[in-house]
Amino acid sequence: MDDYLRSDAPVVEALDRAWDRSRLSVRTRLSRVRSRGFLLVQCAVSAGVAWWLATDVVGHPQPFFAPIVAVVCLGMSYGQRLRRVFEVAVGVAVGVFTADVFVHLAGSGPWQIAAVVLVSMALATLLDGGPVVVTQSAVQGIVIAALVASPGQALNRWTDALLGGAVALVAATVVPQAPLRRPRVAAAEAVRKIGELLRRAAASAHDGDVEGAAEVLASARGTESLLRELSSAADEGLSVLTSSPFKRQHAAGVRKMVDLVEPLDRAMRSTRVLVRRVTIAVGRGEPLPPGYEELLLELAGATDVIARALSENASPEIGRTALLAVAADTARVPRTESLATETVLAQIRSTVVDLLQLTGLDVDQAVAAVPRERPRDA
Repeated sequence: MDDYLRSDAPVVEALDRAWDRSRLSVRTRLSRVRSRGFLLVQCAVSAGVAWWLATDVVGHPQPFFAPIVAVVCLGMSYGQRLRRVFEVAVGVAVGVFTADVFVHLAGSGPWQIAAVVLVSMALATLLDGGPVVVTQSAVQGIVIAALVASPGQALNRWTDALLGGAVALVAATVVPQAPLRRPRVAAAEAVRKIGELLRRAAASAHDGDVEGAAEVLASARGTESLLRELSSAADEGLSVLTSSPFKRQHAAGVRKMVDLVEPLDRAMRSTRVLVRRVTIAVGRGEPLPPGYEELLLELAGATDVIARALSENASPEIGRTALLAVAADTARVPRTESLATETVLAQIRSTVVDLLQLTGLDVDQAVAAVPRERPRDA
């Protein structure tokens, strides 16, 4: 929160209350579960398949580690799964070997388990293992030592690990989540959020509602998670393209979504600043000049067009015409001597520039598309 905002005590107090109340809604939580639904099902099916292979095909009586490895491997993003499978296998090998030796020579007990953990983690570190290798070596050493496993069972654990990793690799390679759909859905959701913030900001300005404006700003503060989701989805999509030969036809679409990450990040940040400026004006009791609320609503409508295009796998360029209309309107609204309201207009124009880049224009083209402001004395 900058010094300019801190100077407005009513706004700061309202923000404090709004941020205290801002928590993830039930709807947001359910949406998060739906967005991860494919991964949840994929992990569940892979765990069942790994257990079936280890019991019915290989003949192990209690191959609990096979489904564990499958789920651990699939829990990572696509680009890391090959490495994760290898790390889990190495960690298990080190842990099982160390525990087997200690159980054979000294039996099982508190000090033996402590020694197994120490030696396993030290060996994994000497092998230049990452956190996963080190942790897995300790965990599996504890399991073996606590269950007083015989040396013969070590091979079973190792085989179970290989089976679970193999099932995870097959699931990630043959049946990956559609690499284009998740980035597209994430981008559409982020753009839709921009429209929601703009509408709520316009409503709070219309009503002069300081509390409402503060709540909008608190909501805007939480948009970072949407951008992280989009960036993660885009990276995951690219990883799928390199690991799965069955999804190469989506390459062009995925790369287009990757190209949207940076301009959408800028547009979201500009929207947060715009909402903050509206909050300041409302907190100071300065009504927006005629036409400013309409600009906010027009801009929200333009983002709706872009969000709908993204959700329907169409080009966001469809929304450019609506954005150009908003840009033209920013040159016709009246100007004032109030710094609070002037910054609102300036930030509307900045947000239009960022959204125009989302439709495919470069920064110079986007800036050139926004006409100069109306002079104050006009």
